[in-house]
Amino acid sequence: MMTETLKITKVKESKIDQVDFSNLNFGTVFTDHMFVCDYKDGGWKSPEIIPYGPLTIDPSAKVFHYGQAVFEGMKAYKDDHGDVFMFRPEENFNRINRSAERLAMPAFPKDYFFDGLNQLLNVDNEWIKPGAENSLYIRPFVIATEYGVSASPATEYRFIIICAPAQAYYSGEVRVKIADKFSRSADGGIGFAKAAGNYAGQFYPTELAKKEGFQQVVWTDANTHEYIEEAGTMNVFFRVNDTLLTAPTNDRILDGITRKSLIELAKSKGIQVEVRPIKVTEILEAARNGSLKEMFGAGTAAVVNPILGFGYKDEKFELPKMDDAYGPMLKKALKAIQTNQAEDPFGWRYEVPMI
Repeated sequence: MMTETLKITKVKESKIDQVDFSNLNFGTVFTDHMFVCDYKDGGWKSPEIIPYGPLTIDPSAKVFHYGQAVFEGMKAYKDDHGDVFMFRPEENFNRINRSAERLAMPAFPKDYFFDGLNQLLNVDNEWIKPGAENSLYIRPFVIATEYGVSASPATEYRFIIICAPAQAYYSGEVRVKIADKFSRSADGGIGFAKAAGNYAGQFYPTELAKKEGFQQVVWTDANTHEYIEEAGTMNVFFRVNDTLLTAPTNDRILDGITRKSLIELAKSKGIQVEVRPIKVTEILEAARNGSLKEMFGAGTAAVVNPILGFGYKDEKFELPKMDDAYGPMLKKALKAIQTNQAEDPFGWRYEVPMI
């Protein structure tokens, strides 16, 4: 348990009645409260749940100047009995600390993380709506708050958790361009971390791709651009004939929690899965000879996002529509586990204790 008492200050009046839960724009409506905790004098102190609102921060805070910021994406679900569940939250806890370590930021204590998160979900319990298409998106993040523009790691940080009610995530028809020039990350870099700056670097190449009629970029390795890595902000899977392919994680590729869950789930259903380096030329040949059946992205927000087609240099390919597609089937099975609609033989589901 926490070594300090978690102070809770509730809002005077909830804004929940002002929210149209049938018409939510993802990540723009937030719950009444947030969890905050500060790192000073070598330790994490003063954990609080306070009303959601703006931060007061010095203009010279190092997060603005040297990019010390990491984050996570998680979801909470409520079943028909009112019980609340999260999906593999310990993986998120471990990953945010791996990300923090790579950016020379202090690790966040496990008891503070889970106690703060559990109590925040209790305080804002009414914001978690039941139903298979409803969830509460949870965004833990850490920023460097020490003031001063000297180029060195900060000595002060703030850990925050904010929450946003969400419906089924649908990004519309997705076609992607396989990168042959720009890179998401490089060997020895911070591609494996959920660092804020990783995402900023993707925006410009993605905007260029959008001008060509694509919605996302499939990133390739920085050294040769010969090998597939990720799709937009998601891990990417390919179905060639009846085999599911995905790239191995490394210091350039995010170790996606949805990704590793889909791999295990697919194997349990008898699907052959190969986790190995995937050459761009292999995917091009499979598309040309008709053996490429599916492409889909995997991540927290969408779970599985089907990819309808892709481009590479001057070529464009469309993928067939299949009644027995792996992507939708795996998504349905994983969501059933997440929302307590099916048995969880993997032990992934975490029930939030109601206080």
